[in-house]
Amino acid sequence: MTVAQQLRLNLLGREPGAAVLGAVDALLATDGYLLTVDANERSITHRLAVHLIDRFKEYNVDCEYNRDDIDPKRIRHLDLQPHEEDDEGQTVFPDIIVHKRGLRDNYLIIEVKKTSNGKGSATDIAKLKGYKADKRLGYRFALFLEFRVGDSVGLSQAQWIDA
Repeated sequence: MTVAQQLRLNLLGREPGAAVLGAVDALLATDGYLLTVDANERSITHRLAVHLIDRFKEYNVDCEYNRDDIDPKRIRHLDLQPHEEDDEGQTVFPDIIVHKRGLRDNYLIIEVKKTSNGKGSATDIAKLKGYKADKRLGYRFALFLEFRVGDSVGLSQAQWIDA
């Protein structure tokens, strides 16, 4: 079994996996150029979110949504706090969430990295664990995705996160 096949199977291992896999496939097919040119991560997550919208019609799909009801989202076990002017992606804005705005119905949270990002996945995985562990937020699923950029674009990592 190839790595790509294993990643696909891993995604399918959880309830929202088929929908996420469909969105990833759509991203690679229609927006792969963003990965080829190593575009900003926010451009990539935006396009992935657009593809998720069609697959989660009963939910809202938002990028970098920083609210817990009307208050800024905080993960207490990390030393990261939201800051509205953060343009370095260092605070706890989730890359993508699938939820119902204004309700405590947080279905899926996704953090995305590119292989060209030298910081690694540890902080993103810690953020996902923090969100998943915070019972107040009630995320049902948390997912870390890493995309290969450059000449051979694709999914290089897909990891479901449990608290």
